[in-house]
Amino acid sequence: MVITRFAPSPTGRLHMGHAYSALFAESLAIVEGGKFFLRIEDIDKNRCREEHVEGIYEDLKWLGICWDSEVLFQSTRFDEYKNSINILRGMDVLYPCFCSRKRIEIEQSNVGLAPHGPGSPKYSGNCRAIESEEREDRIVKGESHSWRLDCSKASAITGELQWFDQLAGNMNMEPSILGDVIISRKDIATSYHLAVTLDDAEQGVTLISRGEDLRESTHVHRMLQCLLGLPVPQWCHHKLITNSAGKRFSKREGSLTLKEMRDSGIKAEDLRGELGF
Repeated sequence: MVITRFAPSPTGRLHMGHAYSALFAESLAIVEGGKFFLRIEDIDKNRCREEHVEGIYEDLKWLGICWDSEVLFQSTRFDEYKNSINILRGMDVLYPCFCSRKRIEIEQSNVGLAPHGPGSPKYSGNCRAIESEEREDRIVKGESHSWRLDCSKASAITGELQWFDQLAGNMNMEPSILGDVIISRKDIATSYHLAVTLDDAEQGVTLISRGEDLRESTHVHRMLQCLLGLPVPQWCHHKLITNSAGKRFSKREGSLTLKEMRDSGIKAEDLRGELGF
């Protein structure tokens, strides 16, 4: 059975990009007679708000979207994330990183590199070479740190891997495409990469649909699936919806929200038709 999902973060109201992604995932399930799940990715308690959770429900119901089963909240799964982090540490594929985001950005600008991946600069591996004794000493002293995936060590364990995208075909995993990504953040004790990989497995998702801007992240997720012995789904990275200026819709850009569109008199069936559903 095909199982898809829509997994927004409650950090603001949904916009047209969210609408397309949710309708796309639901349509994949409907065509195959499968199931469509909703997950709320609320691990960032500094930015997530309960009123935005209610807003997500309201917007999806306005669009005519129905989901199967209970909604999964990431905030209920920190014990599972912690257990997996401990497994990865036991495999010696994680190392503590004491660098600040600002320092990493400066390093990249000094060598003329652009930010790499969804919102983060590619890490140079500065802390990878720190000796274990120094690492432990700095941790004991309470120095703030995240945990990064040593993609070189990890790929030595996994070997060559593949994944299948329904729109792009067979893909070979490229372990270094995002560099040594953060697996456990300093402030949250998990990360997008770890949480979504574990949660998709928990919900039994067989077909992960999301925007093409997240295609590179799939290389990391495929590696984590192998390391943690998780089932391997298929993927479908869909096009991004853009505005009249050619920019993709985003909360950061202050894109018109579905609530604002609804309040202005726009009908859900008209929006669905404009988006191709």
